[in-house]
Amino acid sequence: MEDAFAPEGVVRKLAASQRLAVLSTEERGSPYSSLIAFAASPDLKTLVFATPRPSRKFSNLSSNPRVSLLIDNRLNREEDFAEAAAATLLGCAREVTAEERESCLDLFLLKHPSLAVFARSPEVAVFRVDVEACHVVNHFQCVPE
Repeated sequence: MEDAFAPEGVVRKLAASQRLAVLSTEERGSPYSSLIAFAASPDLKTLVFATPRPSRKFSNLSSNPRVSLLIDNRLNREEDFAEAAAATLLGCAREVTAEERESCLDLFLLKHPSLAVFARSPEVAVFRVDVEACHVVNHFQCVPE
């Protein structure tokens, strides 16, 4: 039985329960963060999100595919200092190929069915992030990797 407080258990719970993440990219040497809807593969090795091609995210990812994603469960309460958990996932993002697009969209839309019109638009690029490392923070400053 997987320990829900072990790093993988925390990440699995966050990926399943949270609909949004903070995506950090680079823009001309400076960090840039965006709120995104995401979905995770069952093995947690891949995250999928969609963004309009004219967006700053798309431009930044075209220049530098290295990303950081923060998924957390804070509720903006005092208790969050002791109870909130967060996972920072580091990896490389790339626009999916035409062959991958439908399976990635299926994963994304399983979690976000209300975003179907947006995600299936030809103006929207679907990205996958291949997760290379993960840092989990829970119980206020406990940071296993």
